[in-house]
Amino acid sequence: MNLKEIVTVLPQYALPHHALSGLMSKLTHCQNKTWKNLFIKSIVSLYGVNMSEAKFQNLDHYASFNKFFTRELRDGVRPLAAAADAIACPADGAVSQAGPINDGRIFQAKGHDYTALELLGGDTERAQAFANGSFATIYLSPKDYHRLHMPLTGTLREMVHIPGRLFSVNNTTVGAVPNLFARNERVACIFDTEAGPMALILVGAIFVSSVETVWHGVVTPPSINEPRTWRYEDNAPVLEKGTEMGRFNMGSTIIVLFGKDKTTWNDDLTAGKAVQLGEAIGRTLA
Repeated sequence: MNLKEIVTVLPQYALPHHALSGLMSKLTHCQNKTWKNLFIKSIVSLYGVNMSEAKFQNLDHYASFNKFFTRELRDGVRPLAAAADAIACPADGAVSQAGPINDGRIFQAKGHDYTALELLGGDTERAQAFANGSFATIYLSPKDYHRLHMPLTGTLREMVHIPGRLFSVNNTTVGAVPNLFARNERVACIFDTEAGPMALILVGAIFVSSVETVWHGVVTPPSINEPRTWRYEDNAPVLEKGTEMGRFNMGSTIIVLFGKDKTTWNDDLTAGKAVQLGEAIGRTLA
């Protein structure tokens, strides 16, 4: 580790991750008007949030900071990729990494990788569907829109809540903590699509007070000690391409997985690239 990583990352190993996230949840859900407006204005100024894109721009509309953080966008500001074979970006953010899943391993950063098996909760059959497939990891910063949308139309097959730590997911920590995305608490959603199985993994992080999906509501908290699984057979939800599937209450990372020879990413989908919800980031293969 370099000096920056030592100062930024090492203290995180000792922090009470879930307790801090619980405290942040209380602060972000506080409805004291003076407090929440000061909090919102500070984040807007510090991170350069573009409020002109928000459906509601008056801060008094938001009952709490969390309501602002998960704000809706105005209609039309994130057009959906029109091509039938286009894979739509699931979120605003920046690409952390994207590429192939080689021998079951997914590249993280700076020589670190982790396995799809670990990421998906240790279930061999679940991970096998993505053997030698492809992945894209997208980081959402505090300035970004924090609702998550479907890259393709999909029928929900399974959701898994996997326990773990809550390390930060900023670039410095991702480059220094081995297996970070397979260590943090996360919610994996498995869909059947025209391109075969698709996994959307919503990864928690320090100060992420909760993760929720549109069909279930809040999945975490509570935090858990063992994975818990929901399987959808009869009346499985079908979510259209571009529609909302979940949200982070505070920011984090979404990972998209596809199976072998099912999709291809755009050539410019590389680490550090800024992306927006709905834009084409790849395409399905016939």
